[in-house]
Amino acid sequence: MSFHQIVKVPQERIGAIIGKNGKVKEEIEHRCNVQIEIDSEMGTAIVSGSKPPDEMEPFKATEMISAIARGFSPERAYRIFGAEETFHQIDLRDYVGKSSNALERIKGRIIGEGGRSRRTIEELSGAYISVYGHTVSFIGTYKQIKLATDAINMLTSGSMHKTVYTMLQEARRKEKLDRMRLWEEQ
Repeated sequence: MSFHQIVKVPQERIGAIIGKNGKVKEEIEHRCNVQIEIDSEMGTAIVSGSKPPDEMEPFKATEMISAIARGFSPERAYRIFGAEETFHQIDLRDYVGKSSNALERIKGRIIGEGGRSRRTIEELSGAYISVYGHTVSFIGTYKQIKLATDAINMLTSGSMHKTVYTMLQEARRKEKLDRMRLWEEQ
């Protein structure tokens, strides 16, 4: 069975996917057992290889390329190599429509002054977040991404930052209590 996937890549992110002297591309190819062909004119990365039905590596390669294409550094995207980690993105146009002013306002709320809001959501959820173009992307476990997307949904709906941070802190506190209970039961 063969694998073939095309990933759209913005022109300005092609270099990040290739990496210095091709190191990033080589690392993804090696760790995921795939070949990556970059077409910088078309803005695409073609991932191909033969994959046994139970292998996830080719899918991890497309997630890695998608993550780097959506603004993550290769170092942050390498987190996807972990068994529990994945990539997810949401399109902010689903929340604000075609209005570029509304899109910029929402992006500003998510990023915050000097990037403070984005960093706080990352710290409290455990997920990495990248705001790029009209998307917000996440790298983390399913639970971390769920928490971070809930926070983004609250911000896009007009919730105050303090309310969002309180929700994240409560979720974190609850998870710690659940882990302590589990540990005590063993």
